Amino acid sequence: MTVRMKKWRVSYQKPIEYEVITCQDIFNPQNDALASVGKKENTRRFVVVDNNIEKYYSSEIRDYFKFHKIDAKILTFHGGEENKSIDNYLWILRELDSFPINRRDEPIIAIGGGVLTDVVGFVASSYRRGVPHIKIPTTLMGYVDASVGIKTGINFNSNKNRLGSFEPPKKVFLDRTFLKTLPKRHVLNGVCEILKLAIIKDFALFELLESHGAECVDSKFQDDIGASILNHSVAGMLEELEPNLFEEDLARKVDFGHTFSYGLETFHDTHLLHGEAVLIDIVVSAILSRARNLLSKQELTRIFDLIAKLGIVLNDDLVNPDLLWKTLEERTYHRNGLQRVPLPDGLGKCIFVNDVKFEEIKSACKILENWTEINDTIYQY
Repeated sequence: MTVRMKKWRVSYQKPIEYEVITCQDIFNPQNDALASVGKKENTRRFVVVDNNIEKYYSSEIRDYFKFHKIDAKILTFHGGEENKSIDNYLWILRELDSFPINRRDEPIIAIGGGVLTDVVGFVASSYRRGVPHIKIPTTLMGYVDASVGIKTGINFNSNKNRLGSFEPPKKVFLDRTFLKTLPKRHVLNGVCEILKLAIIKDFALFELLESHGAECVDSKFQDDIGASILNHSVAGMLEELEPNLFEEDLARKVDFGHTFSYGLETFHDTHLLHGEAVLIDIVVSAILSRARNLLSKQELTRIFDLIAKLGIVLNDDLVNPDLLWKTLEERTYHRNGLQRVPLPDGLGKCIFVNDVKFEEIKSACKILENWTEINDTIYQY
């Protein structure tokens, strides 16, 4: 008896919807924005908070949950790329499993930088096959970049974000008052992601940074123009992410600055913050664009002048053509067999190329070395 092949097709569309909300003084007891998400009576929250934020806001956080009659288990997490590990992922899961929460209406809360929100987001995506979570970024990098999308992850086998998932948060609360606690280096770390957007897609943002960026760095974005730049940046990031949340299209403008930075950050992980690696990638990519006549000499000069004006200092000693080429090969695997390198096509515009050669990278590194020598740049970190 011949058994004919039988085929079933299953199709289901799950809507993705979450809110990104600016919210001042989120732990003021009179501010019920955070408490209003999820179950409101006889309720519990599992909270993971960055250890630096714990130092400044420990009492406020605990008093907030007590005021709203929420039984909160608060776990302190040490940020930093070295802690984005499978051991910490499992540690958080064990702590969560010892404090059972309702599966749908008691969201996990992540309060910290991009490393913390990435790890906690991965925990939320995998615990009981997915529980809701809320993100409250406390670094500028998290505010404008890491927290507003749906990617989660941990580092594995000496590779960044090798394990992870796409998991939308319930809500993201953006409270820029947390930025007041940041050292200047970490403010500049986040500024590099803002600069990325300005160069690749938003010339108006580039001009805003030219006119007001330095003062916003000094004020840690606490003034009105700082708020405007942050809102501009978040809106631009979401505009890019929303149509392509699951990265079905691997040609992504927001990957500008994230081709060569991967290897720099991994190889020099004890020296470079994420944004510092992104900045080196940005300038190497901008030089490649100039060599292909995509950027004018004047536009390239404006990029370097803005970097200097913002107070960011480059370390060209870390730029090695062999490392950058090896990283490009790895990114080509990640991007499904094509380089898909985003390059600025004039300020505020972008194209993608798939034919970058080693000699181009070698030449770009030499130009960068000469440029920094001419401008007497000294790396201070």
